[in-house]
Amino acid sequence: MPGVYEIYVKDHFAAAHALRGYDGNCANMHGHNWEVEAYIQCTKLNQLGIGVDFRDVKAIVKDVLSKLDHTNLNEVAEFGSINPTSENISKFLYKELSRRLNTEFIKVNRVMVFESPGCGSSYREI
Repeated sequence: MPGVYEIYVKDHFAAAHALRGYDGNCANMHGHNWEVEAYIQCTKLNQLGIGVDFRDVKAIVKDVLSKLDHTNLNEVAEFGSINPTSENISKFLYKELSRRLNTEFIKVNRVMVFESPGCGSSYREI
């Protein structure tokens, strides 16, 4: 069985949201300092022994997060018809990062989103 390398990068963004249809305080507009971890799998290393350059992954993660940073997530087009929950945010980030990073030898494995310390979600496809 061939080996798989996995690297990850961690970043953050600040944004507000309100959960439509939720019975509780989260139905009100409130904000979080969101933490994001992106896990990337590599099945081949280059001549330097690198599967994917951290610098490249960090730049792409930062660019994708810039669309969410300091926004009302309910007003971001991707969340117009769905709630901007941790689950939906992790799926959105997974899809965006996969679109930009995936190659024959590189694949986004999972994205974790934390809305507060100890609370969050992850998304991956199997």
